[in-house]
Amino acid sequence: MAASELYTKFARVWIPDPEEVWKSAELLKDYKPGDKVLLLHLEEGKDLEYRLDPKTKELPHLRNPDILVGENDLTALSYLHEPAVLHNLRVRFIDSKLIYTYCGIVLVAINPYEQLPIYGEDIINAYSGQNMGDMDPHIFAVAEEAYKQMARDERNQSIIVSGESGAGKTVSAKYAMRYFATVSGSASEANVEEKVLASNPIMESIGNAKTTRNDNSSRFGKYIEIGFDKRYRIIGANMRTYLLEKSRVVFQAEEERNYHIFYQLCASAKLPEFKMLRLGDANNFHYTMQGGSPEIEGVDDAKEMANTRQACTLLGISESYQMGIFRILAGILHLGNVGFTSRDSDSCTIPPKHEPLSIFCDLMGVDYEEMCHWLCHRKLATATETYIKPISKLQATNARDALAKHIYAKLFSWIVDHVNQALHSAVKQHSFIGVLDIYGFETFEINSFEQFCINYANEKLQQQFNMHVFKLEQEEYMKEQIPWTLIDFYDNQPCINLIESKLGILDLLDEECKMPKGTDDTWAQKLYNTHLNKCALFEKPRLSNKAFIIQHFADKVEYQCEGFLEKNKDTVFEEQIKVLKSSKFKMLPELFQDDEKAISPTSATSSGRTPLTRTPVKPTKGRPGQMAKEHKKTVGHQFRNSLHLLMETLNATTPHYVRCIKPNDFKFPFTFDEKRAVQQLRACGVLETIRISAAGFPSRWTYQEFFSRYRVLMKQKDVLSDRKQTCKNVLEKLILDKDKYQFGKTKIFFRAGQVAYLEKLRADKLRAACIRIQKTIRGWLLRKKYLRMRKAAITVQRYVRGYQARCYAKFLRRTKAATIIQKYWRMYIVRKRYKIKRTATIVLQSYLRGYLARNRYRKILREHKAVIIQKWVRGWLARTYYKRSMHAIIYLQCCFRRMMARRELKKLKIEARSVERYKKLHIGMENKIMQLQRKVDEQNKDYKCLMEKLTNLEGIYNSETEKLRNDLERLQLSEEEAKIATGRVLSLQEEIAKLRKDLEQTQSEKKSIEERADRYKQETEQLVSNLKEENTLLKQEKEALNHLIVEQAKEMTETMEKKLVEETKQLELDLNDERLRYQNLLNEFSRLEERYDDLKEEMTLMVNVPKPGHKRTDSTHSSNESEYTFSSEITETEDIPSRTEEPSEKKVPLDMSLFLKLQKRVTELEQEKQVMQDELDRKEEQVLRSKAKEEERPQIRGAELEYESLKRQELESENKKLKNELNELRKALSEKSAPEVTAPGAPAYRVLMEQLTSVSEELDVRKEEVLILRSQLVSQKEAIQPKNTMTDSTILLEDVQKMKDKGEIAQAYIGLKETNRLLESQLQSQKRSHENEAEALRGEIQSLKEENNRQQQLLAQNLQLPPEARIEASLQHEITRLTNENLDLMEQLEKQDKTVRKLKKQLKVFAKKIGELEVGQMENISPGQIIDEPIRPVNIPRKEKDFQGMLEYKKEDEQKLVKNLILELKPRGVAVNLIPGLPAYILFMCVRHADYLNDDQKVRSLLTSTINSIKKVLKKRGDDFETVSFWLSNTCRFLHCLKQYSGEEGFMKHNTSRQNEHCLTNFDLAEYRQVLSDLAIQIYQQLVRVLENILQPMIVSGMLEHETIQGVSGVKPTGLRKRTSSIADEGTYTLDSILRQLNSFHSVMCQHGMDPELIKQVVKQMFYIVGAITLNNLLLRKDMCSWSKGMQIRYNVSQLEEWLRDKNLMNSGAKETLEPLIQAAQLLQVKKKTDDDAEAICSMCNALTTAQIVKVLNLYTPVNEFEERVSVSFIRTIQMRLRDRKDSPQLLMDAKHIFPVTFPFNPSSLALETIQIPASLGLGFISRV
Repeated sequence: MAASELYTKFARVWIPDPEEVWKSAELLKDYKPGDKVLLLHLEEGKDLEYRLDPKTKELPHLRNPDILVGENDLTALSYLHEPAVLHNLRVRFIDSKLIYTYCGIVLVAINPYEQLPIYGEDIINAYSGQNMGDMDPHIFAVAEEAYKQMARDERNQSIIVSGESGAGKTVSAKYAMRYFATVSGSASEANVEEKVLASNPIMESIGNAKTTRNDNSSRFGKYIEIGFDKRYRIIGANMRTYLLEKSRVVFQAEEERNYHIFYQLCASAKLPEFKMLRLGDANNFHYTMQGGSPEIEGVDDAKEMANTRQACTLLGISESYQMGIFRILAGILHLGNVGFTSRDSDSCTIPPKHEPLSIFCDLMGVDYEEMCHWLCHRKLATATETYIKPISKLQATNARDALAKHIYAKLFSWIVDHVNQALHSAVKQHSFIGVLDIYGFETFEINSFEQFCINYANEKLQQQFNMHVFKLEQEEYMKEQIPWTLIDFYDNQPCINLIESKLGILDLLDEECKMPKGTDDTWAQKLYNTHLNKCALFEKPRLSNKAFIIQHFADKVEYQCEGFLEKNKDTVFEEQIKVLKSSKFKMLPELFQDDEKAISPTSATSSGRTPLTRTPVKPTKGRPGQMAKEHKKTVGHQFRNSLHLLMETLNATTPHYVRCIKPNDFKFPFTFDEKRAVQQLRACGVLETIRISAAGFPSRWTYQEFFSRYRVLMKQKDVLSDRKQTCKNVLEKLILDKDKYQFGKTKIFFRAGQVAYLEKLRADKLRAACIRIQKTIRGWLLRKKYLRMRKAAITVQRYVRGYQARCYAKFLRRTKAATIIQKYWRMYIVRKRYKIKRTATIVLQSYLRGYLARNRYRKILREHKAVIIQKWVRGWLARTYYKRSMHAIIYLQCCFRRMMARRELKKLKIEARSVERYKKLHIGMENKIMQLQRKVDEQNKDYKCLMEKLTNLEGIYNSETEKLRNDLERLQLSEEEAKIATGRVLSLQEEIAKLRKDLEQTQSEKKSIEERADRYKQETEQLVSNLKEENTLLKQEKEALNHLIVEQAKEMTETMEKKLVEETKQLELDLNDERLRYQNLLNEFSRLEERYDDLKEEMTLMVNVPKPGHKRTDSTHSSNESEYTFSSEITETEDIPSRTEEPSEKKVPLDMSLFLKLQKRVTELEQEKQVMQDELDRKEEQVLRSKAKEEERPQIRGAELEYESLKRQELESENKKLKNELNELRKALSEKSAPEVTAPGAPAYRVLMEQLTSVSEELDVRKEEVLILRSQLVSQKEAIQPKNTMTDSTILLEDVQKMKDKGEIAQAYIGLKETNRLLESQLQSQKRSHENEAEALRGEIQSLKEENNRQQQLLAQNLQLPPEARIEASLQHEITRLTNENLDLMEQLEKQDKTVRKLKKQLKVFAKKIGELEVGQMENISPGQIIDEPIRPVNIPRKEKDFQGMLEYKKEDEQKLVKNLILELKPRGVAVNLIPGLPAYILFMCVRHADYLNDDQKVRSLLTSTINSIKKVLKKRGDDFETVSFWLSNTCRFLHCLKQYSGEEGFMKHNTSRQNEHCLTNFDLAEYRQVLSDLAIQIYQQLVRVLENILQPMIVSGMLEHETIQGVSGVKPTGLRKRTSSIADEGTYTLDSILRQLNSFHSVMCQHGMDPELIKQVVKQMFYIVGAITLNNLLLRKDMCSWSKGMQIRYNVSQLEEWLRDKNLMNSGAKETLEPLIQAAQLLQVKKKTDDDAEAICSMCNALTTAQIVKVLNLYTPVNEFEERVSVSFIRTIQMRLRDRKDSPQLLMDAKHIFPVTFPFNPSSLALETIQIPASLGLGFISRV
């Protein structure tokens, strides 16, 4: 198809733009050939007429389909051009936050300027072992590819990291080295990987500086070779450096800094060790203040200094050398402050006693005067003479700066040499991976010598890159047998020739440097004369004669000639160097010594190559004048030689390319500047790669991928069984131009744009199919909807009509009922209203009548009171008038009488003046006197009477007087009251007047008050109503509050319950964490133990011939013994000599592990002593109880004694028989002369052993028969004795007469008496001896306790000694003490064991006899029955042997037992043919027998051998799942047996009575149970690792890549990375493969009898591994994040769940481990547009972390055009909603996580005595007991 045919309406194109570089537009109409203008519609909504170039008539670039945008590999794009590359990088960087992208063989890394969580251990583990194209692009993928190709191809590799300053080169190289260090590990214990990583902070401090573009810019190039041994473990490294920017030491541009180390020194100047350097603030030194930016935001220079010193220490640079380095650096700073004063234009001087120079000389250890002289002078040598010439101030300043630069460069080289020395390995290097961190192409406004060298290096690297890309393309075409057509690619060899060829720029520069009067101007003229107009790549600027232009591969660069000669010469005065060489400071001359004497590990690398540093290529010879020649060797010449060597190294390796891109110049995170990005893409060769790919066949598909993707374009008849032929037939029909594609052996190759055309055809076909499907489905849906609506309408009508009829009938019924109800209701209402009115009327009448009565009463009362008031007022008025009238009358009478008296007085006065008046008066007086005398007498008489009367009346008078006085007082009061009342009346009248007025006012006020009252009443009523409403509201609120309180109480209880549940869960989690930590420690211990074994094996292999006669115990064995055997005798006998021998060979200064083990041993011995004491006490109690029982039952005791005598006689007879048979056998054997006959393996010996075995079995049977017979006899005798006491003597006589001989009775009686006496004496003697032994043991134990206390005190005293003496003394003391104590204890234990065994046997016999006697007595046999039935002879049945569930073996057969049962056992045969757990049962039965024999040594030896043998088996066959599963099952069964038969009540409740009889009686093996539990944990972890190794290759292929549902997920176009050489040709795994493997695991575990709970835990762990690995790969693979892949995953998970249901394992917790994967699959399928969708996602994905959710959304990629990408705003919404969620920031799940395992107790119902030992096990030497 022609390219112009793709320019149809709605096709999208790219057009150039000055701001955005490229803009997207859409065609508004089809393009026709010949059109000069394209009508375009821009994305911002504008229409544009785009004019085509009339000359070239090139159409704008077509835009790729949306489904191809954001691809991992740029070569997967159908249209390969600059705008497509730029847009793809921008979409990945901005929208998906992905900083890595493949471009063919190149990894493009964009600096995010932000810390990203994609470099952790989990990411490294995820990329380890993966194919490069299987995972998303990453620096770890490139590192893994290099590491894998090195191991597979055995070819050295190189990773070339390039880019601009600030693009992230150093960080990328650092992460690559971290990956190698983490994945490979080191071959020795020297931690080489840590040293390799530790070299970074040192090199950054002395070689990195802050620039305007980067805060940590590398100002030198470096190539680090990381060496590997044959096992591909890191053994060392070597570093080469290139072109250090020395000029930065003396000059920095604005906003830049010098090298970091200077500022770190200044920041640490206050440290005590730095006082001598006399440093201060960085602004005080000329060399650190020029940039004006002494600090970097967020960087602590003092802290960085500490990191640098720590790294130096780790790399072996001693403190003295570090201080020497700092002295030299401080001297450089002080040298920069040295100032010069001009004497004249040609000479200068330094001020006397110049402080900076004196400090410099003190630090450098040189003479002040000499250095001062040579800083201001120089020596000139001619052919005849030498003379000293002063120099000017400018020349002196330049010479000072040159000296500072030279010192720093030498120090830099010295540090690099010492770093290499620390990283150097003595082991031979097998291969290496080189990491080249080198400067990218640079172009500035002013470009000088440094930029020229940098761009020259980039030209060489670009040439190598182009050739490599071209070579890979050619190899791919040849591999696929495609016709090779020469691709025209840019070859920059002409540019390289211009620089480095004869009479090239460097050659002319070196030649000009040799000229005495050579200058930059003369060199420029030579360049113009030589190359101008002769080389197309060389140009001259129009406006300058001191510059030249070179057309590099990336861009044109204009170089300023000024400074080229000086920088190329790198001139340093020889006299100044000589002064420094004469320094007293030893380190300084070392910097300037000849290369052949210098200590430099780079002088000869392990591969025999010369170093690629800036040192001379040829070694110098030690003759005079050589130093001058050395300094005359130019920088350009050195750099060219180093570059050639670098290219040789790179050409000898397989290169891997990392191109770092700087997205913007402002260091803004995730901000993309298109202009800057395009410049760097052009400069770093990415676009050249694209161009080379586009020139050939960039799109490549395998036949299967093409068929899967474009199956929709084929018809059924086109599909053949041969996929290759099918694809050929279809392509010939779809693409008519055969030049647009080629068929290879395994792939189809397409030209650029053809995949887009095929995608267009596919999309059109799918769109047409979708339209057809939509048409049909919509018609069917609408028809179905119509029929459903019609049916619904008819149904609704039917129901509505029926409803209406029912409603009408109901209405009629209700109407009638309502009429009746209304009648009665109205009647009720009227009657009620009448009653209410009548009641209200009566109430009103009563109130009204009462009101009127009260008013009438008040009126009468007022009238009555008014009358009284009137009465009193009128009386007062009348009295007042009367009194006034009487007063006037009296006054008139008085006046009249006074007047008459005055008249009478005048008459009397006249009469008195005459005599006759007096006579008359006297006569009348005498008569009167007489009369008066008589009257006096009469009056006296009357007086006496009156006196009497008076006395009588006085009392009356007094009372009356008192009354009158009271009345008077009352009247006076009333008078006063009247007076007051009168005044009051007046005032009342006035008040009445006022009151009238007030009344009127009151009435008016009353009216207003009434009005107000009415209003108040209304307001009050309103208020009351409001209050009532408020009251109701308050009641409601109260009820609501009560309800709320109840709910809150419920919620609180629920929250408390939830909290309790959460706390319980948290405690369970904590328990699991502790258990996991403990199990991890066990895992680490086992790993270290295995490593120790490996190292020991290596040591044994290294030893040539062992010493004769000396057998050294395996250290692993001894360590295991000390850990697991506790107090075994074998361990002690083997360990004690080794312990005593070790101090004589070598005194270890400190061995705390041994010290702690000895302390543990002391505590164990104390516990054993206590156990022995308890055992003795218990035995004494048993003896006392048995004695009491004997005293209570004298008859029974007599029977027992008789039984003992009979048993003894039987045993003696049996022994005699056995002795006779044994003697006969010996005689028979002695008759044969052959010595082999008596050998252990001889036939006669076997016959003897068989006979002995049969005899012993026969003896046991006979013993049982005798015991049964004697017990029956005794019981009959005991039953007969009561009968004899109750019957008369005749019966007794009859019984006695039955005996043939009367003497037998007396003889039997005498025998019984003697037997009784003998047994009693024996028992008494045994009791006395036992008591004596017990007392002696108590005394010994007490003395042992005292000795132990004394030893502990002595140990505490030793702890106060110095550490070395304390440890040595304590160890020796403990060893000797424990040795003696063990010997004593073993002797005592043997004695006690013998005594205890005797007592136990006696007690068992007594207990058995007592039980049999009780059984005999319980037989309800009446005396009558005994009389009637004569005693019959007893039949003795032959009883089958009753086994006790024990196995007996000899001590010397222990190793044979372990070998046959553990070391050489085949699990498959045991699992198929025998009962599960048989080895565990056999081992436990052997332990039981040893416990029965009370043989401590045998028990511990067997258990120790068992544990060690299981470990050996697992170490030897630890990769076999069946073996590990088999021994995990048997170890757990052995552990359960030890618990089940331990005798503890908690474990015995599930046992039968017979099983309880089989419990261990002598030993408590709880400590061994713990050891076995630890061993089971280690086996479980090993089992998990085995199944993980088996499942891991299947998981990604089966769960993600394989299409379980065919045709759901379409294959997208992929780039070159999917077809790299790393992909191994292996079979593809499917989900069925995983399920088959799971079935295999499950069946094997079930066959081995593994506990069901343990099987559940294993299945849970397997499912976690499946889910974690699948999710991790999903998070790291953009091509897997699609809707269809989510469906595949959910289907696969459902199949796994179905498998769980089939195996009845749904309650194992395995399904929950898949929850993160299930939610991730759901997240791929749910709608992702609105806020509701975001809320649903947040609530749904609770098992995923925020980082995982955002990562999945960022990676979501549509497979078809019908899907949409997730918008950035939606992702931000998700992040905002999840910002409060507290979860782990870790992106990936820990696939190596192992859940803590538990071993729930699972008792066995199998009876031990029923277990048969098959002959196939080869255990004929053990016998059942």
